[in-house]
Amino acid sequence: MLDYSHNLLLVAASLAISLMAGFTGLSLTRGASEMPIPRRKLVVAMSAVALGGGIWSMHFVAMLGLTLPVLFYYDALITLISALLAILITGIALLLVHFGRRTRGRILLAGAVLGGGIPVMHYVGMSGIQLCRPVYTLGGVVLALGASMALSIAAFWIAYGNRAARNIILGTVGFGLAVFAVHFIAMAGTGFVEVTAAGDPGPWISNEALAFGVTLAAFVISGAFLLTGVTFALPEAAALSPKAQPDPQPERAEAAEDAGDAPAHARIPFEKEGRTHFVGADAVAAIRAEGHYTLLYVGADKLFCPWSISEAESRIRDGDFIRTHRSYLVNRRHVSSFERKKDTGICYFDDDPALGKAPVSRSRLADVRDKLGF
Repeated sequence: MLDYSHNLLLVAASLAISLMAGFTGLSLTRGASEMPIPRRKLVVAMSAVALGGGIWSMHFVAMLGLTLPVLFYYDALITLISALLAILITGIALLLVHFGRRTRGRILLAGAVLGGGIPVMHYVGMSGIQLCRPVYTLGGVVLALGASMALSIAAFWIAYGNRAARNIILGTVGFGLAVFAVHFIAMAGTGFVEVTAAGDPGPWISNEALAFGVTLAAFVISGAFLLTGVTFALPEAAALSPKAQPDPQPERAEAAEDAGDAPAHARIPFEKEGRTHFVGADAVAAIRAEGHYTLLYVGADKLFCPWSISEAESRIRDGDFIRTHRSYLVNRRHVSSFERKKDTGICYFDDDPALGKAPVSRSRLADVRDKLGF
């Protein structure tokens, strides 16, 4: 067996890649389950590329950091197959949690699918090594598979049990460490033997240069997806788009309403089956923030609205809507009862089963009580 070690700089780069890819993939899909199907498919596909590509990039950069006393390189076709496997398996896991009701069983199954896929990708990629041959032990393979299943299920459980920002951060850490740990657990049960290949031309590019290129590509792809598809820091809408900015001359809007004109934006848009529809504001019981978008609660229906919660608040100049919480804008005409909970409260909606109830935060309790009339 050949002695081997790892380039610590590339090991650190591989960990950074797995964390970056985890955050990108998990953040991209925040709120995706409530999007129209065509948009949801696009978001899940982007996330699969970021997450699955990140898994493979972490593995490949770590392998390029492998130092052996003999020359070795990787077969391009087998390496490509391992990358595509990672993206495909990740896509299947994401489909499970974003298409269909997200139950505990689905979350566990998605984590198990990803947990089984990571070692498959690893060992397929390892088979592409040229000029030397990896030798595995049964115990090492079993340990790697068990660790991958357990860590991946835990990461999915944290990230998808609750889609809050904190859970996505914790899920990112769990995912990044899971991929990183599984790779080196598998490597601990692997040895290498030299294979003579007379006349082999060797690699076209050095492992160090290839590692630099893969690392750079992984960060560019993740960064591009983050910039175009993720609004994470302020889930209600960190920054309003120009069209969402409040009217700089609200007096004109109020004057128009006083003159008998209909309130501005009395209809609220929602998307369904690839088309944009409209619903009257008076029919909406509440609007709830879902990432950069919102959900409209109308009777027994939940409708996807392209507005952010802040945009909805600024556009709907209707005195019946009350901001009860950072994530809720409530129509007081639909509130059937109110319950005080120490420093907070709950608004109940008996005629709107899709909503049922909405929280009232402590900072907004007095204003909500006043606008409800007590």
